Amino acid sequence: MSNEGVLDPWVKEWLEAHTIPVFPFPELTPELLELLRSPTGAPARREIAKVSDDVVEGISVRFYEQDHGPAGLIVYFHGGGFCIGSIGMMDNVARELAHCSDAAVISVEYRLAPEHPYPAGLDDCEKITRWALANAARFGASPDKVVVAGESAGGNLSAAVTLRLRGNDPPLAGQVLMYPCVDGWDRRHPSREQFDGIIIDTSTGAVGKMYTGGKNLDDDPFVAPLRAESLAGLPPAIVVLGGCDPLRDEGRLYARRLHDEGVEVVEEICFAGQPHGFVNLEFPAAANAIERIGAFLRSVFAAKAS
Repeated sequence: MSNEGVLDPWVKEWLEAHTIPVFPFPELTPELLELLRSPTGAPARREIAKVSDDVVEGISVRFYEQDHGPAGLIVYFHGGGFCIGSIGMMDNVARELAHCSDAAVISVEYRLAPEHPYPAGLDDCEKITRWALANAARFGASPDKVVVAGESAGGNLSAAVTLRLRGNDPPLAGQVLMYPCVDGWDRRHPSREQFDGIIIDTSTGAVGKMYTGGKNLDDDPFVAPLRAESLAGLPPAIVVLGGCDPLRDEGRLYARRLHDEGVEVVEEICFAGQPHGFVNLEFPAAANAIERIGAFLRSVFAAKAS
């Protein structure tokens, strides 16, 4: 498809055939939140040599390990608007990341809003990332081959963690940002106007209110990384976007700022006609997206000394 902002016919047909409530839902009752934070997801379709659950620094995590020395180590933060999702529900994404990169993966069960507003979830993600850097050898990986990855809210958390760890020794080796939310909730980019209501709706700012506890933090760079004064010195990045995603434009702006401010490697890939969440939903374009992410990660790992 040449026009990235025209919904893929396959996607259009799928959406017409499936009832997908637009997120966020009008009311997130305790019962609905429990359902949407299920500890289990769809049956695993990608075999990984060893998958185990643990608790690190008081935070539940899931480890995905190879049966050989891994190419590197990925710390993965799932999406879900900062208030839903779980390591079980996004098990499919973590497995694909491990497979495409030949890396080990740590999936993080960070605290969720509204019970735990910002910065609780981000603090958890930072804590596990620092632990991963200090304990990479446990997985057979080098501490200079640790990257962060996430989609949607997890992409926001990944970007924010790189800002918090800028200047760390050793530094993060890379960041994988899949359709990230990087510009808060009050700013209206053209893609937000054009595609709101396809999978997600950003017009009410409801997600932001839950995540920030009702505070207006759209200028806080750890809430809206696009508003950081500088992005210089951040690790190499791949930014994966959907052509029909409300978050497309801010993700593109973030990728361009990274490039313009001297980040060594920045790849921005927009998948025409794809909505928000297309990787999570395993739409046909997801296979290509995962392949491109894998190529990026393998190149990042290969560039680091053993």
